[in-house]
Amino acid sequence: MSEAVIPPRALWVPFPLGRPLGAVDDSEFQKNVMRAAFGLLDTAIKPTIKDYEIKAPHDDLNENWSCPLNLGPASSDALSERLLAEVAMLRPWAIETRHQRGRTLFGVTGAGEDQIDDLARAFASIADSGDVISEPVVDGISWAFEMPLLLRHMADDLRTFYHEAIAAQPGDSSPDHDDLNRWIFGETVLGETLLLVADGLTEASDMPMAELVRGLLIPEGHYNGGSAFPEQVDFPIGQQAPAD
Repeated sequence: MSEAVIPPRALWVPFPLGRPLGAVDDSEFQKNVMRAAFGLLDTAIKPTIKDYEIKAPHDDLNENWSCPLNLGPASSDALSERLLAEVAMLRPWAIETRHQRGRTLFGVTGAGEDQIDDLARAFASIADSGDVISEPVVDGISWAFEMPLLLRHMADDLRTFYHEAIAAQPGDSSPDHDDLNRWIFGETVLGETLLLVADGLTEASDMPMAELVRGLLIPEGHYNGGSAFPEQVDFPIGQQAPAD
């Protein structure tokens, strides 16, 4: 996203998602990351993305993580039915995580936490039809965003649901960002659905922000083996890049 948006300066860090400063409980390491970032204010005289090449010590994430939940074979050829069946298998685990944490990150779209089926059905319908322009109509949901940016947040809510389900799985190892992406795009119906929606955005490339939203849907390396972002994003006059 940084390469596409071309900010004045950015520090690219080699840490897992959710750890922007690297090492846990290591204030000096974290300060060094911040010093490197603020140092770009003095050294970057043109749009710059600089690599922070020092890896965080004591990384306890398991590189060989695999999902302990067997999602099983497809029970239907219909995308919507297969996605809903997958959601049903994950629901008890997602509910368990919400009980443990006392909260959920699901709902950025405007959907309530009990409306995951409605959201999944609407997203699968968009994937099937390829219509990334028309806003889906769902009883009881007032969308918080307009199309096509809504697609990004629908995907975020669905991924949040899947991530919360994984968080409740038994075992000593925890997946990192790459593990989760490999699982979603290699083993789940959600990954298949996301790629179909991305294809619809490719077909609608003349629509403002379509290719940017495609890049926000699909992580690096999972769209035709490369990046889903366009080489450069041209925002309509008066419209700013969405915050991430």
